[in-house]
Amino acid sequence: MKRNVIETVLGAVVLGVAFLFLAFSYSSADVGSTDGYEVSARFSSIGALGVGDKVVVSGVKIGNVSRISLDKETYLADVFLDIGHDYKLPDDTAAFISSESLLGGLYMQLEPGASEEMLAPGDVIQYTQAPQNLEQLLGQFIFNMQDKEEAPSAE
Repeated sequence: MKRNVIETVLGAVVLGVAFLFLAFSYSSADVGSTDGYEVSARFSSIGALGVGDKVVVSGVKIGNVSRISLDKETYLADVFLDIGHDYKLPDDTAAFISSESLLGGLYMQLEPGASEEMLAPGDVIQYTQAPQNLEQLLGQFIFNMQDKEEAPSAE
């Protein structure tokens, strides 16, 4: 009987520590809504960009990707960005999907323009650039190197 009580108490302690770890990781991950405004951007390809990925300006996080959908008429990816209310962006802001490293991990980079007019909630960012496909670039490089080796020399 004493062994069952010890096992029950130990199990409760393990569950309590697991819950505390989960609560701490959620609070420090900064994954909630930014309580700001939403703008969108349209891309021909978004790669592996996902909901919850960060939105940065000059390396500083200003928001999150809130949702992604496909426009059924143009077949472009609509990416909705939740921008913090402290940050006002000019209406000629450009949006780029950038890679954090060679191993993956994408984020949305915004480059503000010089316009006096600011983006309003619900506006669409007009200037976008899809991410570079590393596999496609590497394939083109290898293909070009093979063509150079097979070409006859001019001697």
